[in-house]
Amino acid sequence: MWLNMKIEPLLTDASILAELGERLASLRIQRNLTQAELADQAGVSKRTVERLEAGAVASQLSSFIRVCRVLGLVESLDQCIPSPSESPMTLLKLAGKKRKRASGKRLAPAKPGKWTWAE
Repeated sequence: MWLNMKIEPLLTDASILAELGERLASLRIQRNLTQAELADQAGVSKRTVERLEAGAVASQLSSFIRVCRVLGLVESLDQCIPSPSESPMTLLKLAGKKRKRASGKRLAPAKPGKWTWAE
């Protein structure tokens, strides 16, 4: 079992899920909860807790949040995906309005070719 492995972008998804699962299991054990007790308090099945702790890919995010809530980790999730901050120029352009969609990459306009009659 890895202790305090840093989660970095170079790790595979499976490695990150395994590390998160081990952390959840360690916290559950520190709080002296069985998997069944944690599942009952979180309102999920025992099998879901087993999957989360095993780093299974099929786990639903809502189940993960419920387990984190019981373990007192919900506030820490704010650090995972911080609120985006707008640049001052963007705020001025939007004039208090909130963006509703991404503009994507802009394509360069096509250069017109020589025009001919279609035959």
